[in-house]
Amino acid sequence: MKNWIVGYDITSPRRLIRVHRAMVSRATPLEYSIFLFTGSEDALEECLETVTNLLDPNADDVRCYALPQRGFQERIGRATLPEGIQWTALPAALTIS
Repeated sequence: MKNWIVGYDITSPRRLIRVHRAMVSRATPLEYSIFLFTGSEDALEECLETVTNLLDPNADDVRCYALPQRGFQERIGRATLPEGIQWTALPAALTIS
């Protein structure tokens, strides 16, 4: 299993909602248009193919970045969840201890 960051910029509100729904069912949202995808390369290809079919290639943009297996991961700023609450859907490397 690998981790990827997938982000998008969609120009149409209608397509934006469709892409967001497709991504929420396949990846963990970090921000509205930024997702953490965890899975195999085949699963990532399936996810990106689904999203690509919803896009206007002349107006929209989707990008995917592989995260290193043992890379440095840190959060700066206000916590997303209240202190003492951990979201177990995130990989252990991203949870706050």
